[in-house]
Amino acid sequence: MAITQEELSVISSWKKWTDAQNMLYHNISSQAFQHLKDRTAKIETLKTEGQWVKRQKEVKQILMQIVGPFPEKTPLNPKTTAIIKKNGYCLEKIIFESRPDFYVTACLFIPDGITGKAPVILNPIGHSDNAFREKLYQIVILNLVKKGFIVLTYDPIGQGERVQYFDPEKGSSIIGWSTCEHSYVGSQCFVCGSSFARYRLWDGIRAIDYLMTRNEVDPKRIGVNGISGGGTMTSYISAFDERVLVAAPECYITGFKRLLESIGPQDAEQNLYHGIANGIDHADLLEVRAPKPVLIMATTRDFFSIQGARETYDEIKKAYRAFGKEENLSMTEDDAPHDSTRKNREAMYAFFQKHLELAGNPRDEEVEFLSEDELKITENGQVSTSIGGKTVFDINKADAEILIKNLDDSRNNLFEHLKSVKKSAKMLSGYIHPDRTPKYIFLGRYQHDGYFIERYALDGEGDYVIPLILAIPDKSGKHPAIIYIHPNGKSGCYEEVESLVKKGFAVLAPDLLGTGETGEAYTNESAYSVWYNVFFGATQISRSILAIQAGDIVRSVRYLESRNDIDLNDIYAIAHGQMCPTLLHASMFEDAISRIAMIEPLISYGSVVMNRYYNTKFIPSLVAGALTAYDLPDTASCLAPRNLLMFNITDQNGNKAEAELLDSELSIVRSAYSATNSEENLVIKDCEKEQYIKEIISYWLE
Repeated sequence: MAITQEELSVISSWKKWTDAQNMLYHNISSQAFQHLKDRTAKIETLKTEGQWVKRQKEVKQILMQIVGPFPEKTPLNPKTTAIIKKNGYCLEKIIFESRPDFYVTACLFIPDGITGKAPVILNPIGHSDNAFREKLYQIVILNLVKKGFIVLTYDPIGQGERVQYFDPEKGSSIIGWSTCEHSYVGSQCFVCGSSFARYRLWDGIRAIDYLMTRNEVDPKRIGVNGISGGGTMTSYISAFDERVLVAAPECYITGFKRLLESIGPQDAEQNLYHGIANGIDHADLLEVRAPKPVLIMATTRDFFSIQGARETYDEIKKAYRAFGKEENLSMTEDDAPHDSTRKNREAMYAFFQKHLELAGNPRDEEVEFLSEDELKITENGQVSTSIGGKTVFDINKADAEILIKNLDDSRNNLFEHLKSVKKSAKMLSGYIHPDRTPKYIFLGRYQHDGYFIERYALDGEGDYVIPLILAIPDKSGKHPAIIYIHPNGKSGCYEEVESLVKKGFAVLAPDLLGTGETGEAYTNESAYSVWYNVFFGATQISRSILAIQAGDIVRSVRYLESRNDIDLNDIYAIAHGQMCPTLLHASMFEDAISRIAMIEPLISYGSVVMNRYYNTKFIPSLVAGALTAYDLPDTASCLAPRNLLMFNITDQNGNKAEAELLDSELSIVRSAYSATNSEENLVIKDCEKEQYIKEIISYWLE
């Protein structure tokens, strides 16, 4: 009788674990909450202006470390593509370079009748594909213009006329709408120890640089307002650029505690590299500005928690009170969903009028909307097809080339390099080594012909369990053991488990956190977006999904070592596909895994970053910052002289890697095995799918 679904369903009938699909998310969140709790304890000690000034300096330094470094300010090379005269104002269509050959499409609205220098509002846009051409944004822009403000708005990266993966035949992005583009390239940025926020923020800073070149603009009266993703950018730009006098983020400010309790981490730019681990919360983005004027704009039914917004406002008030400038901080809220409302807009107009010293009526007025054609800036409606230029991928790839060159140089001193790799990989991945045997719950045994199936729930590093089955030969004595890791958990490899146990192996097949019974949330059609958000959450706390799962593999080893029917000298491991990087890390940190086999492993993180397109199934395998110190071939090299089998190695798209790629990426692995006189222990080969297990068994039994 084959292994049944009943045997594979280890924890499904336990009410204690009815939320198993969210165990990974809750584990990451609970660690974030501890960081945030520590931050709150620090904030509560701040009483005086001097203490807050010291905190501001610390936060500014942290923000520069986790978002920067920024490039040098190069010529903007602004070009005006058209000027349109409208009733009451003039519209200039502009293209400037925030970096060399990195084009920003923007529109400058100048009210009629300006004498001298006028206040200006920078209006970063939220996550709409059409950017500022949407009526939602035009209402705000044109009302501000009617009240006498100059307004500059621009297309965010991946939106409007700046789609990064534009397909001319399709007429839209190959990747998906704006947040998809942001997260897709943002993950590549994180692997390089950078962030997508840096690119978005730099566009905003350079937009202010452009405004400084305009004679109409008063450089001392600059305000910023944006909604949703524009609220994110409003907060970032205002925190980093001292020239911003007044900030009014809308439908964004909450707090990471409430965000994690509700919708969770969002797209790439809303997550800073190791941000929460460094004690950064939404409040810091505004507190660092104190006592400059700030208006928080919120709605009570927003998916950005209103409770978090109120709590953040209450905390920021303490800073403004210490500076003696409570009147410079305000909050407006309306009973509405995630949207711009008349009440909030009018509060914003009044706030800008007061603090930018421009008298007028704050009433929200009817406006005459502009057509898409009137707001088209480039000839073809897309930078990529009109003028070309660089993308974020291009710039990040250039950064990655430097990192990879540094790795190649370090590899020249092989053993020192590998020693450094183990240390760096542990730190960057956030790996925590489990030294003790985990507690567990035994959940029953099934008898088969020649073997037993035992079910267990092992304790993980946090408040979760690792469901697993253990197949044991029905023979006395000690058995060699195999830990079998599959992207779908134990349900993805039960046939192989049965084959191996019949050959005399004890086989443990776990559902590593986020897979199998704990992975239902990550297996639907939009799973890649869920993986992105969990990956970003882990990056915020200086951890990785991979490191948590690697720790669970080692917990499985600790459990096997506690049994008296396992040969402790013969504990092996097999991994499939995107679980291979996880096994590589676990094996690097755990010597008890004496033989390792990887089926269709990803060749390198470098391949993910150096190529424009990659398969999103590899997202949970990534480690933020990895390329600053190591790559997957380095981790494989650390396993020498242990037995290492690699079958059908794949590229970043999950396709069989070309010979040239194999030769270049795996040269260090071969060097490490050669240097330890163990070349025969390294096997790299192609193999038909049905031959994997036969090849592994044959090799291991020999």
